[in-house]
Amino acid sequence: MSWDRAPAGSAESGADDDADRTPVVNADVCVIGAGPAGGIVADRLAEAGREVVILEAGPRFDPDDRLARQERAIRPAYDRPDVWDGDPERDAYESTGERPYPLNHARARGVGGSTLHWQGMVMRLHEDDFDSASVRGVGADWPIDYADLRPYYAAAERELGVAGAADNPFAPPREHPHPMPAFPPSYSDSLFAAACDELEIAMHSVPNARNSEGYDGRSACVGYGTCQPVCPSGAKYDATVHVERAERKGATVIDRAPVQRLVHGPDAIEAAVYATPDGDRHRQSADAFVIACGGVETPRLLLLSESSHYPDGLANSSGLVGRYFMDHLFAGTGGVLDEPTRQNHVGFLTSESHQFYDEADAEQAPFKLEFFNYDGPSPVKLALTGDDWGDDLLARLRSDYGTHIGMGGLVEQLPREDSYVGLDPSTTDDHGNPVPEIHWSVGDRALETIERVNEIQERILDELGAEITWQVGPEGTGPAYHHMGTTRMGDDPTESVVGPDLRTHDLENCWIASSSVFPTGGAMNPTLTIAALALKAADHVLETELPIR
Repeated sequence: MSWDRAPAGSAESGADDDADRTPVVNADVCVIGAGPAGGIVADRLAEAGREVVILEAGPRFDPDDRLARQERAIRPAYDRPDVWDGDPERDAYESTGERPYPLNHARARGVGGSTLHWQGMVMRLHEDDFDSASVRGVGADWPIDYADLRPYYAAAERELGVAGAADNPFAPPREHPHPMPAFPPSYSDSLFAAACDELEIAMHSVPNARNSEGYDGRSACVGYGTCQPVCPSGAKYDATVHVERAERKGATVIDRAPVQRLVHGPDAIEAAVYATPDGDRHRQSADAFVIACGGVETPRLLLLSESSHYPDGLANSSGLVGRYFMDHLFAGTGGVLDEPTRQNHVGFLTSESHQFYDEADAEQAPFKLEFFNYDGPSPVKLALTGDDWGDDLLARLRSDYGTHIGMGGLVEQLPREDSYVGLDPSTTDDHGNPVPEIHWSVGDRALETIERVNEIQERILDELGAEITWQVGPEGTGPAYHHMGTTRMGDDPTESVVGPDLRTHDLENCWIASSSVFPTGGAMNPTLTIAALALKAADHVLETELPIR
């Protein structure tokens, strides 16, 4: 057997070149994107009896190949984009900002979207996150508040299947327990807990969209330890759950059908023009359109759809499509202990601290502390990158594996108009369209907050007696790959792209379900808020009387 690619190279996309990719006749709603937002919207609308078609740019992956993809993930011969069949031409982009933005490192194109390889942590934004300008003196206020989204948060936790507990004294108020009990603290959590007790830093559990027990027909987590970039067991939620549920209710999914542009008049979208693997192009008409392509591809599609009605891009009378691109910034510190830490066994995080989150103001960004369950190299990587064998290999693995310990943190980036997603006409994708240009700018508030996060992390690791061997600070920080803010939500059509109902100000039959509508990002992983907004968008589509085509 070759040690280069097999058996991991045996994974196939599952795409059927002979599948029927012709448009659906008399569609009520066309959903563009089969990630978590698109899947949830499609499921809700199909359940209500609407004729729904989902257009997805990437392929449908065979779930039976997930073990092979797991092998890709742990073998050093494969890079991250290889795990989910990244295509350099299809996925081409340009990065032009003050900081490089490695977009494809964490992009999965296909049915399931980013949830195919996400970490699975799901927290609600704090109440002050919705009123940043009013309470903290910086950023923007959302046109909705926590109370508006609270019932949708509860519904989203049920839809995704969230394991959590009510032990976080800093979390916003909730109405019901999580659907499943929280995962117990890991062994390394117990080490951190002793140090945090001495330093009077609170630890609490992390809600995970990963089954702690059987839920919704999916098994409990079996501890593969490779949740990112692949969960072979299906215990971690991914959007194929809702896409397949929508199909059972009558929705049609057309995969490998990248939308090229949206055909429209001055007030409404008429059709989505999409390409297929055989080189054909089709027009999918519908009464309503829901764009659910994420924070990069959503503004790109709108900008590609310029016309005489919208010369600067569709739904862009405000000039803000693509503007205010945000991500969460990472801060981390780690090292080694003179004792086992049992890393790389289960999940990513079972404990966090939000103790300092609501101290945020104009000078300090909100942030959360993360206590890792996965620091240090995996034994597989250690074994495959060495040139020793037998007893020498075993001795090296025993000395180099199992004593690492680490912490992370997410820090809010303020919305900045000079941080944006645009088009780069000098580079085109496999269909000849300009690729997205990521111009990522980060302000001093976030960078100075990272310094404080590092200081707290150092205190905890020093209390543990760890030898600190690495740190990600302001100079080395990078994104958490949470694309937010490029079609922001607001009441004023001159200052936003969509209204509180997620419908674009310019078009009467177009909604956007995505983190792209976030006016601010907070410092919480965004997927639960994406799911809550998707449920909200679906309700607004259903309550809207649309014009007959």
